[in-house]
Amino acid sequence: MDPPPGRPPERAVKILIADDEPVCRRILETTLAESGYEVVIATDGLAAWQAFQSHNPPAVAVLDWMMPRLDGVEVCRRVRETLLRPPPYILILTVRWGKEDVVTALDAGADDYIIKPFSRSELRARVRVGERIVELQRALAARVLELEAALARVKQLQGLLPICAYCKKIRNDQNYWQQLENYIGEHSEAQFSHSICPECFEKRVKPELDRFPVRAGENP
Repeated sequence: MDPPPGRPPERAVKILIADDEPVCRRILETTLAESGYEVVIATDGLAAWQAFQSHNPPAVAVLDWMMPRLDGVEVCRRVRETLLRPPPYILILTVRWGKEDVVTALDAGADDYIIKPFSRSELRARVRVGERIVELQRALAARVLELEAALARVKQLQGLLPICAYCKKIRNDQNYWQQLENYIGEHSEAQFSHSICPECFEKRVKPELDRFPVRAGENP
């Protein structure tokens, strides 16, 4: 089934649905698959926990509270203890609506909850919230990696650099002498364009030009 506009198929968000009730599980699966998500099914809490331990864990999960072997709240608690990066967005699906139950789910690490019976529009809206948060977390993680790489490049130019007092060559880590611009170019993204400063022009270039005066009728 084609995903809705704005979500390329290769970037479909992976969502885990964990519910031991076949009818509810089918409604969840159909609703989210029609919205363009990649849906993974678990029929009990242990299977849901194992899905989070795979090499490609789901980014969003809808976990029923009451399930065999492990309940949804316990699965949520275990996931938070593993410190997955980026952390998945977890919704608890439950018939419980008391404040104490909500607090219990949130304290276990749930990001949101849905009360049974739920409407399909509410489900889609709450999942979209989770999708946006996951995308923001991924973008932030990518930005952090970029900054760490940039910082690593900057650190390579810190410290004591042996430089020749006459020719200004730098001794690199392999104990070879190389031009200053070559060394900096290898350790950063800087690019160089060569020119002549006014002082060097007066001291070096101008005396050479004066040795060859322009004759009458010649272009300078």
